[in-house]
Amino acid sequence: MREIAFIKQNREKWLEFELAIFGKAKKNPDELANLYIQMMNDLSYAQTYYPKSKTVVYLNHLASQIYQKIYKTKRTDQNRVVDFFKIEVPLLVYEYRRYLVYAFALFFVTVSIGVLSARYDRDFVRLILGDEYVNMTLENIKKGNPMAVYDSGSNWGSFIGITVNNLFVGAKCYFYGLFVGIGTFNIFLQNCIMLGSFQYFFYEQGVFWKSVRGIWIHGSMEIFAIVIETTAGFILGASILFPKTFSRLNSFKIGFKNSFKIFLSTFPFTISAGFLEGFITRYSIDMPNWLSSFIILFTLAIISFYYLIYPFIVQKKFQSLTVEKL
Repeated sequence: MREIAFIKQNREKWLEFELAIFGKAKKNPDELANLYIQMMNDLSYAQTYYPKSKTVVYLNHLASQIYQKIYKTKRTDQNRVVDFFKIEVPLLVYEYRRYLVYAFALFFVTVSIGVLSARYDRDFVRLILGDEYVNMTLENIKKGNPMAVYDSGSNWGSFIGITVNNLFVGAKCYFYGLFVGIGTFNIFLQNCIMLGSFQYFFYEQGVFWKSVRGIWIHGSMEIFAIVIETTAGFILGASILFPKTFSRLNSFKIGFKNSFKIFLSTFPFTISAGFLEGFITRYSIDMPNWLSSFIILFTLAIISFYYLIYPFIVQKKFQSLTVEKL
């Protein structure tokens, strides 16, 4: 069958799917289940005969939306918050996984720009971090504790202040996506270049490992969360720029709802990073290497698993369960 004939044959059914997604047509779980089966069949057909077509992209999006609606209409005895983190967010991360790839690619590129800029321009670090901070850090390095800046203030005061600041930075990374993603790109660019130049500064001073032991105790979760918040910002911007077959307003509604959930999912990690920075990082200089390394790797493993591996596990599990039950 030619693609144009395939589209004409199924157009009315797909419009019905859209109405179900936007809540303009009330469907019970059984009806939604039937829609899902038909959608998966259409998607499978399109992937086989029109693999590079926009029809595949469109059907894949509709199928994922129907899938989430089936899940949300099923009764569950589990806690709603648990379901949010256990099911909803992983499914959304899986659906928008390409934006996560874009964010990580941008992260490595921009951090590298920061490193190279600091290496070839001796004044670059002072330009980015400020003379006062650089001079203070140089004094701390001379005293044998390059991470002494984290000793200032009380544990609770540092924890609260740092967490609020990190939440604010993450919010900017996300909500600036309203400027068709350009705002998100700009905020992320600034933070990544700062990170790269900051880390190279310690390398240049010969205290790279000491800085890694301190910074990344909290940085593993903090920086990773910023990447996820940037991903959410890109999703939001893309929903405005690329509405596909939806109206721009409906595309924005879908993009905002889904990206906001992904953004909210970073809060526990950002708060945990603030706790580590306020209560643990200040003691990094006195920690044995194995302990600081364990904390860094453990925190990195937790957040990496949740956003990079777990979504694939959830998608595969629920897809198989849905096929069995429907």
